[in-house]
Amino acid sequence: MNGQSLFPEQPQGMTLSALNARIESAVNRQKDLQNQWVVAEAVDMRLVKGHCYMELIEKDSSGNTVAKIGGVIWASNYGSLYYKFKDATGQPFGNGMKLLLKVTANYHKLFGFKLVINDINPEFTLGDLARQRREIINRLTAEGIIDMNKQLPWTDVPQRIAIISAAGAAGYGDFMNQLHHNAYGLKFYTCLFSASMQGALTVPTVLAALDRINESIDLFDCVVIIRGGGATSELNSFDNYDLASAVAQFPIPVIVGIGHERDVTVLDFVAAMRVKTPTAAAEWLIQRDTEALAHLNELQEAIATTVRETIGHAREQLAYYGSMIPATARNILDTNRVKLDSCARALPVAAVNLITAQRSRLERAVERTGDAVASALLREKQRLQSLDDKATLLSPVNTLRRGYSLVMKDGKCVTAAAQLQPGDPVTVQFAAGKAAATINDVNNQQ
Repeated sequence: MNGQSLFPEQPQGMTLSALNARIESAVNRQKDLQNQWVVAEAVDMRLVKGHCYMELIEKDSSGNTVAKIGGVIWASNYGSLYYKFKDATGQPFGNGMKLLLKVTANYHKLFGFKLVINDINPEFTLGDLARQRREIINRLTAEGIIDMNKQLPWTDVPQRIAIISAAGAAGYGDFMNQLHHNAYGLKFYTCLFSASMQGALTVPTVLAALDRINESIDLFDCVVIIRGGGATSELNSFDNYDLASAVAQFPIPVIVGIGHERDVTVLDFVAAMRVKTPTAAAEWLIQRDTEALAHLNELQEAIATTVRETIGHAREQLAYYGSMIPATARNILDTNRVKLDSCARALPVAAVNLITAQRSRLERAVERTGDAVASALLREKQRLQSLDDKATLLSPVNTLRRGYSLVMKDGKCVTAAAQLQPGDPVTVQFAAGKAAATINDVNNQQ
């Protein structure tokens, strides 16, 4: 800021908006705070009207938070970053992930300070297990089946639930208790298809349960696959291609609630709905049915809330872009000024080269024109000489000199005897001199 202090020297102080404006100018014009790669852990991640808000933190070796700042991915950039990360890692970025982010510091006098995330390096987050999971997901994607279950339509009120779980598992008990003792008195009809949810028997028993459900598929609205939390290694069985393929192609929607919130398996990517725990699966079904029974007047408030939130976030995003316009404009002007200088330096040389080339072309044209004119004059001179020779040869004077004579009557040449009558006076023209005569006899025969 050209050495200007952020704080005034006058004792009466300044307005808060004036101070915020100085901070905004100092932060947003600092190039060292733009497009910097930063390592941070994402927490409290939430998606609001297309914008992804989060807290970025740094922890020390003891797990204590030593730094924290708000971050945002604008809706205009969120989709591309989301799919870029998901395509590379096989899973979306989420809470608890350590990420390598390209950020720009932004301060707005009304909305405060945050880091605007412009890019994410997915390779930083990849581990051995994630790569293995990605290979399975890539195979399912290449085969065109990964989204088949997600694309199935849901019934308006799903109540007939097929459950795949271990009969005595705590997660199954939590699910049943939550589902059948809901506060709204909603009725659900459940049927358990028992399977081993841990160890080597997981895949074959879950596949067998899916086959049994498929035999009476018309009796159910959806399938719920649930298992409580445990060690991450205990969930590896659910990162299985055969199991994921069966779930992806199952003819009714599948809900997966395996492990804790932090746990992610391949089934989460192919199921119609992924929830964090068995209890959450029950809550999701209850919520869906509750929403189906809600009164229509709730829609009016939802629309009003949506409009207010959309306008608020749009205003914040607009303020961000507005604050970046001066710096962006200067960068564009600097770049185009360099291009203009380069063009100005190149213009004289280009003009000289063009003039030289055109001058050479004109000189060649002049030479060709002179040659063409000379050739044309010579041809016309020869043609005129030929005509002159013919005219001289056919001249009446030359004809008379060869012994011929002309007979003229009344000043006109006589070409036939029929033009004369006996007694007509005529004039006979010779090569040298002429004579007067009178016609005595006329013979019209040739």
